[in-house]
Amino acid sequence: MLSGTPFPEFCATLGDGPFVAGVDEAGRGPLAGPVVAAAVVLCNPAPDGLGDSKKLSAKRRASLEATIRETCAFRIGVVDVETIDRLNILAATMLAMSLAMEGLCAALGEDRLHTLIDGNLTPEGRCDRWRWSARAIVGGDGKEAAIGAASILAKEYRDRLMVAASADHPEYGWDSNKGYGSKTHMEALRLHGPTPLHRRSFAPVSQMELPV
Repeated sequence: MLSGTPFPEFCATLGDGPFVAGVDEAGRGPLAGPVVAAAVVLCNPAPDGLGDSKKLSAKRRASLEATIRETCAFRIGVVDVETIDRLNILAATMLAMSLAMEGLCAALGEDRLHTLIDGNLTPEGRCDRWRWSARAIVGGDGKEAAIGAASILAKEYRDRLMVAASADHPEYGWDSNKGYGSKTHMEALRLHGPTPLHRRSFAPVSQMELPV
């Protein structure tokens, strides 16, 4: 999950480090599926039209994802449902961000990265694997291009995971709701109960398992 451009050539387009990586996650709120984070160092010039993935059309998001993957350096971090339930969703999100950054630095052979993170929290002091300077920016996916790129990659990657999972559990509608608590999803939970991909630490799921 790294740009096809060799690192020395990629860095030459950016100047001397430290480099800036945008970091964002997808999947904190759903009742099912993993939480996914992406870390991205943009090419220079950055792709046009980057922004909050939730505000882009599916077609535009897919087009931008292809461009980011082709021209920018990136890594994806995925934390599974078992770990979410064991840690809690906040800690799991911080871990996913840390895994994405570890992968990016290892692939680039470069650790001098400053991070810009969407939201009001960073993994500093919340995940013992995190070792980079970080700045949280509320609404950062719409303000900083690198965060916007990470937002797009994380959402597109997670959406594909949920569409694939839907093939084994079609009644929950994950191909459309991506694991969020839609009417279809909640009705399927009531009728069929949780699957192994459901987050049992989330109240709507755990309540389905209570005796009646």
